[in-house]
Amino acid sequence: MTLVLLPGFMTDPDLWADMLPRLAPLGPVLHGDLTRDSGIDAMARRVAAAAPERFALIGFSMGGYVAREIARLAPERVRALVLIATSARADTPAQARRKAAAVENVRRRGFSGLSRAAILGSVHPDRAGDAALIARIRAMGDRLGGEVFLRQAGEARTSDLDRLGAIACPTRVVAAAQDGLRSLDEARELQAGIHGAALTVIDGSGHMLPMEAPDALAEAIVPWLQAQLSGASTIGS
Repeated sequence: MTLVLLPGFMTDPDLWADMLPRLAPLGPVLHGDLTRDSGIDAMARRVAAAAPERFALIGFSMGGYVAREIARLAPERVRALVLIATSARADTPAQARRKAAAVENVRRRGFSGLSRAAILGSVHPDRAGDAALIARIRAMGDRLGGEVFLRQAGEARTSDLDRLGAIACPTRVVAAAQDGLRSLDEARELQAGIHGAALTVIDGSGHMLPMEAPDALAEAIVPWLQAQLSGASTIGS
């Protein structure tokens, strides 16, 4: 079964590099392109159009919003859904103001990469001195560049809390206990809103779960995906 991986804001396939040895035995791996569109709906339509007839979806952060939209757009095609470090909430007014200010700054001055403060806010405090991890996160943003930043940051994120019940495929939600960007309450809202969804909380990681805790994340999702894709498990188990 093909796995479609959806990255987060200003991240690229390197986000998943440490997990690929565990994911690849499940089937072919495709990386959904979230770089060419400015809205969740448009991103979802593009990914769905490029995906095979049946597939499993793994969405991280912003990619979780896109993954849920795909699951609603093509429910007969999505066999399993994994939502990592994501939320169903809309941007808060403060978040919307920060994004608008960042967009305006890039339009006026150009894109100079993700700030160190933004990167540090996305990882566990204990990883603040991990130069290799910080450099990898920064490099993803540099590769994507200013045009992608403007597209991904330029549109306010809306809530889909009232539409979670339309997701019918087996779903696993994974959260990081020390995520500075997404709270455990947001993960619990996803679990409560999607019928039969299961929730796993991983300790010792910040927001960047696929890079900070790839082994723990793989343990949380690979056996579950194997069971779903073999038809040996019921929804949410």
